[in-house]
Amino acid sequence: MKKETLTAEFIRHTSLESLPQEDLDLIALAKEQLDIAYAPYSNFHVGAAIALANGEKVTGCNQENASYPLCTCGEHNALVSAGNGHPGVSINTLAIVARNPKQPVTQPVTPCGACRQIIAEFEVRQDAPIRLLLSGETGDIYEFDSVKGLLPLSFDRTFL
Repeated sequence: MKKETLTAEFIRHTSLESLPQEDLDLIALAKEQLDIAYAPYSNFHVGAAIALANGEKVTGCNQENASYPLCTCGEHNALVSAGNGHPGVSINTLAIVARNPKQPVTQPVTPCGACRQIIAEFEVRQDAPIRLLLSGETGDIYEFDSVKGLLPLSFDRTFL
């Protein structure tokens, strides 16, 4: 038996001044999605915005359902929209933000496990990492070079 350790490396932006304007614009676009998220059950709103390699932007937000397993996450919706609307165009950056009207979200929210796996599959599809910007309503912003920092032992096609 051998005990091993997995670690994640990311940048913690404690000030908006450390981010380039294009990242601030992408986060702002994701925040706009919070207002159209459909979250009547959890009241947890998630917005996402994607910067594509061709310069276009794609957005998404969470859509809840009374049958909880049928809910879709904001980042999932944005990724599917990018894949459907822009086939073959690489995703450079995915910004994810969250808001909860019941309590302030003052730290970055990470994607759920299912969304991490979906992001990992998009990285495999495009044979390139997707940079992640994670934010709450206020506070620090986490920047990951790839979803591998959040899902280091992902399931992929090599197992099939």
